[in-house]
Amino acid sequence: MKITWIGHSCFKIEEGGYSIIIDPYQDDCIPGLAPVREKANEVLKSHEHDDHNAVDNVEIVKTVASPFKITTIDTFHDEKNGTERGKNKIHIIETKNQRVAHLGDLGCELTDEQMGQLYQVDALLIPVGGVYTLDAAQAAQLTVDLDARHTIPMHYKSVESEFDLPELGTVYDYTLRLSGVWVNSLNTLDLDENYPAKVVVLQPQNMTKKFMSIGEMEKMSNTKNAK
Repeated sequence: MKITWIGHSCFKIEEGGYSIIIDPYQDDCIPGLAPVREKANEVLKSHEHDDHNAVDNVEIVKTVASPFKITTIDTFHDEKNGTERGKNKIHIIETKNQRVAHLGDLGCELTDEQMGQLYQVDALLIPVGGVYTLDAAQAAQLTVDLDARHTIPMHYKSVESEFDLPELGTVYDYTLRLSGVWVNSLNTLDLDENYPAKVVVLQPQNMTKKFMSIGEMEKMSNTKNAK
C-alpha cells in the first residue's frame, strides 16, 4: 500500500491500481499549499470543515474493483462531545495484509473500544497541531499508546503565517516528545518497504512555499518558548 501526503490532512492511498483521496481541502484554504487537483476512484472526508471537505476537487474515475475495506469510527472534533466544533470520523482503510487509520480532526479522547480498533495499525495518520485537534503532547501519548508500525503527523503549522494562529503547534512540538523519528525528504511512504523509524515526517506534495525545516520549527516551537 502506498501513502502520499498531499498536504494538511489530505492523503492519497493506493493499492493495486485503485486510489482513495481523504480530506481534500478547499482552494486557498491552507497557506503554502497548491489547490487539490487529483484523480481517484473514491474520496472520503472526516467532517465538513473547508480544510477537509473539498470532494468536488477530486475527479472520480472508474477502473478496477476496490481492494479496500473501509471502517469508520465516530468521534468528536473537540473535548465537549462536539458542541464546539462538531463530529469527526476516523477512517480505517485496510487490505488483507495492511491497515491505515486516518484520524481526521480528532479532538477528544478515545474509548477503550476505539483504542482497540486502532491498535498497531500499519500506518497512523495523526493530527498534532492543537487548537482544533489533539495537541502535540496528546498526539505523542496517543502515538505511544497505539504503537502503530509507522505514524505520520499531519495538520500542523508548516509556514510561519499559517492560519494566522501563533498558538498552532509545529511538527517539532510533537516529534521532540518521541524517539525513532525520521524526517523523509519525500511525500510518499510505501508500506511494503522497510523504514528506519516508527514516526515518519513526510513533505507535502502540494507545497508552493518553503516549508519550515525541523530546525526552524525548533526555533519557534511553542514548547521551547514556554520553558
